[in-house]
Amino acid sequence: MIRGGCIYIMTNKTHSVLYIGVTSNLLSRAWEHKNKVYPTSFTAKYNCNKLVYYCFYPHIEEAISAEKALKGSNRKHKQH
Repeated sequence: MIRGGCIYIMTNKTHSVLYIGVTSNLLSRAWEHKNKVYPTSFTAKYNCNKLVYYCFYPHIEEAISAEKALKGSNRKHKQH
């Protein structure tokens, strides 16, 4: 069975830091970020615990491609 995927953007309280990720389980992944399950991770270090954007794709490969494209764009594009 092929599973879908999701790209997402997390930020901190002041919206000064953006984190872009991809996952097959958005609820679980957002919970991990909010609860700092990985205390040395980028999101834990910069307190990125606010989900500000997500987009689901029918195939995880599409989500990975979209994540790479979004990571390659400038901050202004990411905020719109």
